[in-house]
Amino acid sequence: MTTHVVVAGWGQVTQPKQAELPKDAMGLMVQAARTAAQKLTDPSVLSRLDGIMVVRPLSAHYPDAPGQVAGHLGATPKFSHISKIGGNSPQTLINQAAAMIAGNALDMVLVVGAEAYVRRNHTGRRPESALLQGIPEDYAGDDAIGSTLLENRHGIQHPMQGFALFETALWHASGLDLTTHLEKTGKMWSQFSQVAAGHPHAWTKTVRTAKEIITPTPGNRPIAFPYTKFMNAFITVDQAAAVILMSEKTAEACRQKDLQPVYFMGGGYAQDRQRFLVEKSDFTASPPMKAAVDKALNRSGLDLDQMDCFDFYSCFPCAVSIARKMANLADTDPRPLTITGGLGFFGGPGNNYNLHAVATLADHIATQKYRTGLVTALGWFMHKHAAGIYSSMRPQKSLATMGLVDTKDNLAGSPPVPVDETPAGKGVVETYTIVYHPDHTPAYGVIYGRTSQGLRFVANTPDDPDLFAAMTGHDMVGQTVRLKYNAAQDVTRAYF
Repeated sequence: MTTHVVVAGWGQVTQPKQAELPKDAMGLMVQAARTAAQKLTDPSVLSRLDGIMVVRPLSAHYPDAPGQVAGHLGATPKFSHISKIGGNSPQTLINQAAAMIAGNALDMVLVVGAEAYVRRNHTGRRPESALLQGIPEDYAGDDAIGSTLLENRHGIQHPMQGFALFETALWHASGLDLTTHLEKTGKMWSQFSQVAAGHPHAWTKTVRTAKEIITPTPGNRPIAFPYTKFMNAFITVDQAAAVILMSEKTAEACRQKDLQPVYFMGGGYAQDRQRFLVEKSDFTASPPMKAAVDKALNRSGLDLDQMDCFDFYSCFPCAVSIARKMANLADTDPRPLTITGGLGFFGGPGNNYNLHAVATLADHIATQKYRTGLVTALGWFMHKHAAGIYSSMRPQKSLATMGLVDTKDNLAGSPPVPVDETPAGKGVVETYTIVYHPDHTPAYGVIYGRTSQGLRFVANTPDDPDLFAAMTGHDMVGQTVRLKYNAAQDVTRAYF
């Protein structure tokens, strides 16, 4: 007998900045779990969970997060697990949990995550990178690393620096002048802000126009060309989300009858063979993103035309643009690209944003706003990708082997581009960015390109105001540069 998987409960929490007794990430997780249980006729099922899976918090460290959640809920699960680092984590956990439920190894699984980034005590020293402030120094996984030492030496380490490289490449590929390209991107992002304004759990509810989004102002400073602050993910939020997955039989016994059942139809996971930015051969595509979506579609027995809505992971505009390209969605496709408003407006809580998308989609399906939807999630610089499909339709396929397949075969794309760390001579620009100081002045320029031997190089530009003006006014992709490696500083300079 086939066991289908149902999202039986879902809940979200957004803790305001002015909270009198603010909860930490653990407290928010417990609150989200209890909120999810309110969708059931018997919320006491939380004490009978046989599986608890936690999206690893980045804002705080808990030595045994699943055990602590279980203790607060009075549960004694036979299976518990905490994710690795990456924005793909929520959907990846759901894929794994669904496979275990479909295989009759588990019956009721809580997937929960939270971040508490808002600083209410300003006496402490702010971490250099707030993103990973809750990861201990002795963390064993290499998934805390998103870039290579070569990239770090040239000023590319964090998402706010690196994702801009994708956008510059997309600008070049569009064939448009910069203003037209940014206006098009800003219009899409303005639509995201409108969705967030109508979401009850969004962090930001201000509708932004395309002009507001793309124009640098005192409140919207340039971060890394061509992105302003409003085009970046907003991580300093206090948010939590949870979903409770059950077998269809168990879910039916405690489902509120005025809500449509929400079936998990299928999921997929894939990793890029070209893990780091420096290894990528195409900054306008993502083969593993396509692979993850294709797996989810195949396992669900559905095709893309049957999706009523999407929530494409939206840390930066380029992520959505590349997702649309990989899914072959036309610019005129009327279906929503986000159901939350995205990480820049709804909020980008560390690893956990995608769980908010799933909870939102579950609510939309249960209340008959949509019948079927697809969500995607990614980790680091387009490295790890997960996808999930949810519907009010009863599945025709079994998911029992889904997790096992992706554990064994999850690589997609071409082998890494070979790198020259000490290049000299001529090179060709493939993409670039300029990273800015908080006072809006350029801090440094970074170029990724190919040497005359076809090897990847990473280089800084000279600190030249005229060059920075040229790079932000004209498309410099495809131009030739002269490369000079400085052994004393262990960096390469590129001269136009």
